[in-house]
Amino acid sequence: MTLKLNIDTRSWRNHIKELHEEFPGLVPVAKGNGYGFGLDVLAREAARLKDDCLAVGTAHEVAKVRDAGWSRDVIVLNPWRPFDETATVLIDDPQIITVVSRLEDLDELRKKHPRARVVAELMTSMRRHGITPEEIESVDAGSLGFEGWTMHLPLKGQLAEAKQLASAAIAHHRGAVWVSHLDIGDYRRLRTQLGVQTRMRMGTRLWLGAPQALSTTATVLDVHRITRGTRYGQRRHLARHRTVGTPVGPVAAAARRKPGAGGPGRRRILAVAVQHRGPQTPIRRAPAHACLDAVRRRLRARRESRRRNPRHRPPDHHHLRRDHLELTPVCWP
Repeated sequence: MTLKLNIDTRSWRNHIKELHEEFPGLVPVAKGNGYGFGLDVLAREAARLKDDCLAVGTAHEVAKVRDAGWSRDVIVLNPWRPFDETATVLIDDPQIITVVSRLEDLDELRKKHPRARVVAELMTSMRRHGITPEEIESVDAGSLGFEGWTMHLPLKGQLAEAKQLASAAIAHHRGAVWVSHLDIGDYRRLRTQLGVQTRMRMGTRLWLGAPQALSTTATVLDVHRITRGTRYGQRRHLARHRTVGTPVGPVAAAARRKPGAGGPGRRRILAVAVQHRGPQTPIRRAPAHACLDAVRRRLRARRESRRRNPRHRPPDHHHLRRDHLELTPVCWP
């Protein structure tokens, strides 16, 4: 039972275009599984937008985006290490930008690959990897194609941290500054204050920042009605309610009626199990199945009743409480 991702292409692309306009120098990130879209899809979208550079996570992903038609610069975000054979093979490629996060690696590249294009990564408060502020003065790019400085900021990027690190770096060796996770206001202030080219790497916010353009659907293959006390599922869960409709498989939340089933105007029906979680008071009015809209109306009516008369609290067996409801979407014939 496979989930299917549906994309409102116009809305999705409008979102991506707006971010490109808001963030001059934006560099799309396509790594891993392509944020659920696939590396090939993201590479083609970046090419369609005429971006001059695409960021990938590892050297192994370079071939995938190139096979999808990407023919411009690629920056590999994973810092280079001597044991990474795939990354080493790509170093002398004129369209590959290599990230270096240690002085010893920079020295080795300067000696063995003097024509390589590199970006020096700075250590941020994330404490992952990078050249520390104390080591900036020791950075010597020599004849390397120095493309600037890069930093990976926390999810809530700090303008003060970015400015402090970037200012110290460009004072030693002038070059572009590559950043991430800054909002539009902080990014524009950084561009103005530094006076050098800035590049904003963006992945999640770029590709997944328009949730209204994305939806998932699935098809429920079978529905079984089980009674309270029956065990079901791979983990043998115990059915604790009177009657529960259980869609088979992991996509119960995506269950829906087949197109056209039941004729126009028919509403989707849900299995509703009512369980009293307090004292053992019998539930006199506990429908096994009800229309979701009817349940919502009863909840609204109860809230309205409480608002009008706060001291009056009807017995639980006369009204449905929100925390008493267990809703399982199912497809009824």
